[in-house]
Amino acid sequence: MTKMKDNSKNSGINNRERHIISVLMENETGALSRVSGLFSQRGYNIESLTVAPTDDETLSRMTLVTTTTGGDASVEQIVKQLNKLIDVVKVMELSHYPHIEREIMFVKVAAPNMEVCASIKRIADIFRARVIDLKNKMYTLEVTGSPDKLDGFLETLTDNQVIEVVRSGAMGITRGNNSLRV
Repeated sequence: MTKMKDNSKNSGINNRERHIISVLMENETGALSRVSGLFSQRGYNIESLTVAPTDDETLSRMTLVTTTTGGDASVEQIVKQLNKLIDVVKVMELSHYPHIEREIMFVKVAAPNMEVCASIKRIADIFRARVIDLKNKMYTLEVTGSPDKLDGFLETLTDNQVIEVVRSGAMGITRGNNSLRV
């Protein structure tokens, strides 16, 4: 059982444990609201949230990331509460299993001259980012990878280059035989 420490510069709190929770739920109106409401009622912050239909059109899969300071007991409590919701079919804390985690990010950067353009292209190559748009001396780049990779990509760009950032939030799936299926 591996715990990931939150090394975020903005957290200001040491020993925060990052948890990735995947929820298989009925694809019904209000289901997302009930799940997110459960977190807010208990004072937990959802750092990222992704939801999309699965291969079964009656079900959606939600992946959310939260951090806690209360250890396993606080997350176990939230998982138990999630399981009690009528729309929830199955809950799995991915952090307890070997898993693959990815996020997608779009970054719009200013490229006012050829020197900056060359620098952006070098950085994009290093991080395997793709240029998906170029207009009016603005590059829009797409980067996929772990949250650490995306953070590293942003750190290599200068503040005056970055115009806009959009991140999807974490998506995850267990490795091997474990799965979140009915």
